[in-house]
Amino acid sequence: MSSSTSIDDLLAFEEEAAPRGPQEPRSRTGPVVRAIAWATAVVAVLLVGLRAVGLQVSLPVLIAGVLAVLAIRRVTALLAPPPPPPAGGRAGTGDDDGSYNWGARDALRTAINRWEWPLDWSMTRPERFTGVVLPRIGELADERMRLKHGVTRESDPARARVLLGDRLWTFLETPPHRTPSPRDLAVIVAELEKI
Repeated sequence: MSSSTSIDDLLAFEEEAAPRGPQEPRSRTGPVVRAIAWATAVVAVLLVGLRAVGLQVSLPVLIAGVLAVLAIRRVTALLAPPPPPPAGGRAGTGDDDGSYNWGARDALRTAINRWEWPLDWSMTRPERFTGVVLPRIGELADERMRLKHGVTRESDPARARVLLGDRLWTFLETPPHRTPSPRDLAVIVAELEKI
């Protein structure tokens, strides 16, 4: 029995390509023009419909109402959670090539982005670190101490200080003046994992 696949082909490794950004920059005027066109069409239809049944409505009030409804619709569409996965889980087709689908929305990507975006923002604005990231790290420290030792920084500060150690305690209680470097954050996370 002969095979056309060599051992080199089996052991070859090709790294996945990183996701590429959008190919073309999207225009900001397109959605605005589309929204104005929708608003104009809805106002015209409502105006004709209301006049047909004999109702008089102020044109500015009608325009404001339509714009408010369209704005609420847009905001709710942006804040809507992703659709649930199909029932029955993932069906194995056998055609999976093993590469990561960067465009898919999954829980891992969402969890990573929850930390990645605030950390990225804090590099240019240090106040974002002390206002967003530092409280989250404090919550993680409190939760780890609560689960393993039954205390938090608020419930028993003296014991919490001993459990956290001086470096981690100082980091959490006195916000840094600048954003810590990735190396400093790695040390903090390692100390946090020791709790």
